[in-house]
Amino acid sequence: MARKLVVLTGPTAGGKTSAALFFAQRFDAEIVSADSMQVYRRMDIGTAKPTPEERAQVRHHVIDVAEPMEAFDAARYVKHADSAIEEIHGRGKRVLVVGGTGLYLRALLHGLHEAPPPVAEARAALLEEAAKLGFPALHARLAEIDPETAQRLHPNDGMRISRALEVYQVTGVPMSRWQLEHGFALWRYEALILAFDIDKDLLRRRIFDRVDRMMEQGLLAEVRALLDSGVPQDCKAMGSLGYKQLAAHLRSELPLDLAIEQIKLETRRYAKRQLTWLRREQGVQWVAPSLSDLEQRVATAFGA
Repeated sequence: MARKLVVLTGPTAGGKTSAALFFAQRFDAEIVSADSMQVYRRMDIGTAKPTPEERAQVRHHVIDVAEPMEAFDAARYVKHADSAIEEIHGRGKRVLVVGGTGLYLRALLHGLHEAPPPVAEARAALLEEAAKLGFPALHARLAEIDPETAQRLHPNDGMRISRALEVYQVTGVPMSRWQLEHGFALWRYEALILAFDIDKDLLRRRIFDRVDRMMEQGLLAEVRALLDSGVPQDCKAMGSLGYKQLAAHLRSELPLDLAIEQIKLETRRYAKRQLTWLRREQGVQWVAPSLSDLEQRVATAFGA
């Protein structure tokens, strides 16, 4: 545990970005993103990516490292993040890891659990079934055999649902047990993990305000530009919050006002899933997002 990190996490719209900018400048640190959507180029507004002005103030890493149609997973994230952390420490700087993608944080701090390799035939059969019944039906099946995994997956998260069902079909062991037996006992880095705990009504208002602000900033035009450039509508990145709903609007499948309401509703649900995930993680300290209250904790962790 030679490398010390401070991790700022919590639900979307919880204030992580502003806190990270403050602490990075206060303690001569750089930011390593732990956001599964900010890795994609040209997906800026809908992912709440740090602005060019913010990135000019503090150097950010593991942002804009993949095209939207590329496959990007936790293993690839860890490779990028490890490299960035090594580089930052090599220049004598401190590291702030900032983001709310729980799986990425778990993989970075504890390593990836071992699971059986993909089985193409099983995966193909599941995808064929999903094409007929829809992923929510497969999610319901997963809830019967592995409720813990199903609870943390959205019913339309086809990639992870099919993977969890595939693992169970091939091995007879639920994905959650594979993860439990791994235990994530190894700490790859010495880390202070601070998760922002926000009143649910305040968080709801912040989510709604942020969605409205994204629309004012041009999120619809961003989605149109991605589609016009040839990004497939069915790729993983375009199935994410905001992009999926507005792409449906551009196909004349949803009125704009209804698309916006769906984005707000799904973002609230996503925030709840983030909180559920983080409450099960090791070493997380739940804190109010008050910079004055957190400053001493961060200073102590950094040895400042």
